[in-house]
Amino acid sequence: MKTTKNNYAFIDSQNLNLGVRNLGWALDFVRFRRYLAEKYHVSTAYLFIGYLVENQDLYLSLQKSGYILIFKPVLKYKNGCVKGNVDAELVLQAMIDYENYDQAIIVTSDGDFACLVNYLYQQDKLRQVISPHKDTCSKLLKQAAKDKIVFMNNLKDKLEYKKAPQKDETC
Repeated sequence: MKTTKNNYAFIDSQNLNLGVRNLGWALDFVRFRRYLAEKYHVSTAYLFIGYLVENQDLYLSLQKSGYILIFKPVLKYKNGCVKGNVDAELVLQAMIDYENYDQAIIVTSDGDFACLVNYLYQQDKLRQVISPHKDTCSKLLKQAAKDKIVFMNNLKDKLEYKKAPQKDETC
């Protein structure tokens, strides 16, 4: 396998977050950024995320952790649900930067990215697809990625967010 040092990650944040939560744990985004750098030589990590004014602290924290945030306005529905579909932005950014990276890491389980993954695979520009959850990963995405797909089901020990222990304030 060719070793590349200038790889870019394109991360579908909602798909990643919900997929990991379906596994029963929360992702530590700081540890995940370090993991991408160490394992896949990711120099640039784009995180595609819906924009909500009240999440400024989260956005700042993610940026300090080394992510480049690409925001998508979200729609708020009457039932309280919010939706910010980032698919087009992720594909567009992967193609804008095509000449700037050796290989791409796509983080999602969404079959809408199968065409991008297939194209990158054919051009030898796909390093890996990282799917949050094996059981909920699109069959189309699995087929497009062929042998270049891994699942986060077994990464809990490496990437789980662990809250700092609370101080015992009893005397």
